[in-house]
Amino acid sequence: MITLDLRIQYDDERTAKAVFDSISPDNEGYISTELRGEMIIMRMTADNAGTLRNTADDLMACIKAAEEASGLVSGPASDLDGDSLFE
Repeated sequence: MITLDLRIQYDDERTAKAVFDSISPDNEGYISTELRGEMIIMRMTADNAGTLRNTADDLMACIKAAEEASGLVSGPASDLDGDSLFE
């Protein structure tokens, strides 16, 4: 088993909760998520590196979309390979 922990710190609790609420329904059963104040903590576990990478890539795309929707970032979203998801 391979495990990846990811922590994202936001400037305020309201923003962290908005992103957390946006990604939580998509991750149920695949990723454990926890909201601690201004930080979102995620844990992914997979049988192999390829599956873990795909899960992380999908998660990051969802986070980026949630951040764009809340006005945190501008510009096109990119996946972990660096190519745009929305071109």
